[in-house]
Amino acid sequence: MEKKIITISRQFGSGGRSIGKAVAERLSIPYYDKELIKQVAEKTGFDPEFIEEKGEYAPGKTFLSYLSTSFGMPGGMMGGMSAMDFLWVMQRQVILDLAEKGPCVIVGRCSDYILKDRTDCLHVFIHASDEYRAERIVRLYGKTEKTPEARLADKDGRRSVNYKHFTGRDWGACQNYHLCLDSSALGSEQCVGIIAAIAEGKQF
Repeated sequence: MEKKIITISRQFGSGGRSIGKAVAERLSIPYYDKELIKQVAEKTGFDPEFIEEKGEYAPGKTFLSYLSTSFGMPGGMMGGMSAMDFLWVMQRQVILDLAEKGPCVIVGRCSDYILKDRTDCLHVFIHASDEYRAERIVRLYGKTEKTPEARLADKDGRRSVNYKHFTGRDWGACQNYHLCLDSSALGSEQCVGIIAAIAEGKQF
């Protein structure tokens, strides 16, 4: 395989997570999303729901952000770091370890930045039109008090701030990725095919 590690970054509602899973299935390699969260939970003692909610979103000045001991962890384990900084350090180490194990697909969590110095990675960003994403999140997750457009803006905004905070780079900027695909224009299946073909070193 030409590129053995594939990272998938994505706008909320673009289908990036499903595309990443389908790529992993097509290439018969491990897919890390929920499993990554599980491994981070084991390392930190944090609740998986906390990791899933906070691990990709903007660090906030909340009570949880400044805990030095929590979730049953022994005092000093976090070395004076905030909960969010400690979570970042642990997520980074898990992602580095997963990449060392062999070919895989890793979704989100700044994995493109964390693995930026590896030459065997393909970094992908999945985006889509607001209309496509709004329809999709309502269909998959149902309606809430917020409009679909507000939900998109909120999720993407928090991911963007988190990415900037920990990487110093702009989330979604094309120069940070090898490949940017519009799932609303291309369709999920074609996105999967393009990513898999490039990962395998096939010529177009």
